[in-house]
Amino acid sequence: MPGHDVAENGSPLPEPAVRVPTRVVAYREAEPRADSRALAVETPVNLVYGSVPYAVMMTTPSDLEDFAYGFSLTEGIIEAAEEIRGVTLESGAEGLRLLVDLAPGRLREHLARKRALSGRTGCGVCGIEDLASLPSADMREAPAIRVTVAAIERALSALSDAQVLNHETRAVHAAAWADLDGTLVAVREDVGRHNALDKLVGALMRSGRDPATGFAVITSRCSFEMVEKAARLGAAVIVAISAPTSLALARAREHDMTLCAIARSDTLTVFCGGERLVMSG
Repeated sequence: MPGHDVAENGSPLPEPAVRVPTRVVAYREAEPRADSRALAVETPVNLVYGSVPYAVMMTTPSDLEDFAYGFSLTEGIIEAAEEIRGVTLESGAEGLRLLVDLAPGRLREHLARKRALSGRTGCGVCGIEDLASLPSADMREAPAIRVTVAAIERALSALSDAQVLNHETRAVHAAAWADLDGTLVAVREDVGRHNALDKLVGALMRSGRDPATGFAVITSRCSFEMVEKAARLGAAVIVAISAPTSLALARAREHDMTLCAIARSDTLTVFCGGERLVMSG
């Protein structure tokens, strides 16, 4: 099960999954049969900086400190993990609050910005005011890494077993980080695909892992926000189970990233950046 957080005020937190009674109806049987089903928990989480509420995101209540770090980076609120002095998790009747304590200079810069974001599940751009506000990661020099196709195959093969919450609920996305040999070193899950990636970004930031030491794998479609978040982390290679959008491909090219998608057990489609891939080894 994903990491379960504890509220600072001692209030109990929701579990990542709950089991509910159901009835299964077979079309050609007279009576339904009693059963039960695990459901992924979806709860509002308010991110607060310097006592000022910033965003409400619908998330799975696990690995929330990772989420605070990753969301803060991919939103452009911080540039490095050291700019967060601490994260406090509070639980209340209406949902959860993540109180993010920013370093003084970073807090002043943040308070000078504004953004209204009442989040839907995993939504990456809800609340922006105009097209010029679409997220765009800073241009950077992509790490000069090489990834073997065998390593990608190894990571994809291991990812299914690593999705603990999805095995129980069949309702959440995953984002994973693999070493260059394909070994999974971190996996995060959430009802929101953007949230899962933010949690992964936060976990990597907090552990101090160098983005040049591996690649990202996501189980969702690859929209432009997913590419932007990976670019903010500094990832050079992103592998998606589903297909990319046209804007995702354009952004991946702009950031000199390698984008592989429609990743299956036997095939992989390379959309850009194929020079980083090694066909054997």
